[in-house]
Amino acid sequence: MAGKTYTTGRKVILPVFLLLVVLVATASVGLRSGTPVLGWGALADLLWMGGGEELARTIVLDIRLPRIVLGLLVGALLSAAGTLMQGALNNRLAGPELLGISAGASFAVAAITVLHLPIPFHLHPMLALAGGLTGGGIVVVAARGSKGATGMLLVGMAVSAMLNGLLVVLIAMGTSNDVNLLYTYLLGSLANRGWEQVLRILPWFIVLLPLALALARSVNLLQLGDETASGLGVKVDRARLLVLIVSALLVAVTVAQCGPIGYIALLAPHLTRALTRSQDVRLVLPVSALCGAVLLTAADQMARLWLEPMELPVGVWTTLIGGTIFLLYIVTRRGGGVHG
Repeated sequence: MAGKTYTTGRKVILPVFLLLVVLVATASVGLRSGTPVLGWGALADLLWMGGGEELARTIVLDIRLPRIVLGLLVGALLSAAGTLMQGALNNRLAGPELLGISAGASFAVAAITVLHLPIPFHLHPMLALAGGLTGGGIVVVAARGSKGATGMLLVGMAVSAMLNGLLVVLIAMGTSNDVNLLYTYLLGSLANRGWEQVLRILPWFIVLLPLALALARSVNLLQLGDETASGLGVKVDRARLLVLIVSALLVAVTVAQCGPIGYIALLAPHLTRALTRSQDVRLVLPVSALCGAVLLTAADQMARLWLEPMELPVGVWTTLIGGTIFLLYIVTRRGGGVHG
């Protein structure tokens, strides 16, 4: 047992170190870059010594820093959700954007805006959860007779397309002001978010991430197949339903605050399994959360700085880059085949 633990620890040390280095570098560049650009010395003085001009302090501490922190939290939650979903469904193509969860949650939040429903903001994640669970539930039920990842992928794409079509109808019912409010939101964005959004999402992060880790053992057994898991004492349907509920809640919380940000949940677990060379969810999930935090933070800095002063929502970048990487993964895997 001690030897196994030591081997597992060695698998994690280098990937975690590399991810932390990238994270620190990305965050540092994000804090100093933009308008105005700060020198490294000025940034260090501002952060650690309390110096700097009032305008620079406001820009760094109240605009750039909370945006980076929010990106870390959202990226970690999305990646944890993707890891749980892929393990529980024993399907490496499982992800909120391909299983109707993101589309369902987005539809629910958009309905609040367009229909002007008198629902307090702190309850939006719960309504997003209901929408996400509805979308994901439809896909799971409809895909029961399908074989392998391809069938689930096709059903998920169909349900997501249907929900997105309904979303377009809903937006058409709204006013021009509603459309303007929903435009950036539905593309997924961390812009114009501050400490208020960080504080809204932080309690969910503190509760949900440990809960996701607590489900890791059950997910490991589900990865062995339903018959094997059942033989080992797992109540398969109940365990899978619980995992999907937690996954949907992880996604719904992020959608309620930042809109649907694609491909982080789908891509981060794959990168983590490649980095750690492990399928053990107890190992993959925490490293995947870190990987997702790095991916989203880096993508958001690209969204903010690449075309400055114009800014594209980060969801556009994650979809373009993540979608391309994932397409290459599908094409090259096992000679171009897609398997569950």
